[in-house]
Amino acid sequence: MYQSFADKLIEVTERHAEEISKQWCQAVRSNPKTSFYHTLSAEECYPRAIEFYRNLRRIYFSAQPYTEVHEYFSSYGEQIYRDGMPLDQAIYALIMMRRHMWLFAEFQATFITAADREQAVESINKTIRLFDHGIFIVIQKYETLRKG
Repeated sequence: MYQSFADKLIEVTERHAEEISKQWCQAVRSNPKTSFYHTLSAEECYPRAIEFYRNLRRIYFSAQPYTEVHEYFSSYGEQIYRDGMPLDQAIYALIMMRRHMWLFAEFQATFITAADREQAVESINKTIRLFDHGIFIVIQKYETLRKG
């Protein structure tokens, strides 16, 4: 059965969500741009990534992905605000989350075929759009809460 690049990416991300999340946690807990995470234990950090990686299929393949993105990232924005996390660090952590997903998939080298190239570009662009939209929603939610 033919499997699209997006299906492969989501499948690899879901199958290795724990490993990718652990790598992400290690990175944000040591990155100078995400000092808030330095104070979190691995047990506190880990669920922030695993939840997203495990829900990526629902968001990515939704008939209305931007509705799903809005719900997920609005909740995330509220959580980081309530946790007292600085907004810039939360946004950088999301960028790192996306990066770790791609780095892991690239390391697995599962998708390297000529037929997948066009789908890969399309899938990467859609993932970037979803994350960018999500980041915008996090900023909106955070600022709304901050202003009271």
